[in-house]
Amino acid sequence: MAQQPRKLFEDVGEGRKAPVPQGGMIDSRSGGGARRWIRVWLAVLFALVVVMIAVGGATRLTDSGLSITEWKPVTGALPPTSQADWQAAYDLYRDSPQFRLMNSQMTLDGFKSIYWWEWGHRQLGRTIGLVWALGFFGFLAARKIPAGWTGRLFGLGILGGLQGAIGWWMVSSGLVGEMTSVASYRLAIHLGLAFAILGTIAWYMLSLARPEAALLQARRSREGKLFGMTTGLLHLAFLQILLGALVAGIDAGRAFPTWPSMNGEFFPSDAFYLPQPDGSNAALWRAFFESAGLTQFIHRMVAYLLVIYGLVVWNRGRKSPHAQTRGSYHALAVMLLVQVALGIVTAVHAAPLPLGLAHQLGAVVLFTLILRARHAAQYPHVQSLRSAR
Repeated sequence: MAQQPRKLFEDVGEGRKAPVPQGGMIDSRSGGGARRWIRVWLAVLFALVVVMIAVGGATRLTDSGLSITEWKPVTGALPPTSQADWQAAYDLYRDSPQFRLMNSQMTLDGFKSIYWWEWGHRQLGRTIGLVWALGFFGFLAARKIPAGWTGRLFGLGILGGLQGAIGWWMVSSGLVGEMTSVASYRLAIHLGLAFAILGTIAWYMLSLARPEAALLQARRSREGKLFGMTTGLLHLAFLQILLGALVAGIDAGRAFPTWPSMNGEFFPSDAFYLPQPDGSNAALWRAFFESAGLTQFIHRMVAYLLVIYGLVVWNRGRKSPHAQTRGSYHALAVMLLVQVALGIVTAVHAAPLPLGLAHQLGAVVLFTLILRARHAAQYPHVQSLRSAR
């Protein structure tokens, strides 16, 4: 029996199921399920770094940072547990310049009050290192780190280790000669790196909130001019944070409890006056680190510049076609004004501990909001026509 002629393309795909559309290679390699848990881990690290910055500020404002005169990263995790241990730690502190020149009347009980601030600060550093190690190596062993993220997350650990070494480098500056506190420029470097770590964690959290494919798609709608302006604002805010550390390092925030003048002057008349034991004046460059009048004046002037430029950036951001981007810049502007008010109140009240900490935490919030707005300019959430109605 002759076969019936086949129809054209009759057998094509016969007995096969239609292929199911697959996501792009980036999504398939991104470890989508792990991104959420990595963000949770980063959020814990972020919160710990914020607490670390706050405790570090309290340690500085209470002059507690030189109470522990040794660097023992491992064995130092255990505080004194007996009277003999406390006496040994106290005797080490009594050999420091700060005790001899400033706290010679301090008793053992008084020493304990400053010891716990510094011990808590160092213990938080150890905790952050442990949380990072458990999270990173746990995700690495489970092969849950998204493609391209292993180096970035490992880099956080490197920065953390570097921060610990810089912390001791800072403390050691206050244990020699006639020093009664740490060198202010070392304090600024220590705080600056803390904010760099905090900002890196925040940026990673924002980036991991969406799949890589979504980020690539969003970047096609990036607002380049706004992103560049916000990057400039971020750098200016970072500079202001470093200047704030210089002010805190020499207690300059308590020297001029007036505003808008500085004890009745626009520019302190003794800004460059640093008398030495031999009657001479110190080198001019040292005034930028050691003169209470000059450091606070520069800090105030940069604050005014930050407000002006911040409002210029906000004016640009509020015109964004993307609602979430506009909201990010509105939040930035509000916090900028709140931070300025906190700075003024802190200065007028001679930087008591609660206000000093509030001002420092305000810097954390503002810095994070600038980063969030910058991320929104780089990777905007594009509204669909339906959601925009």
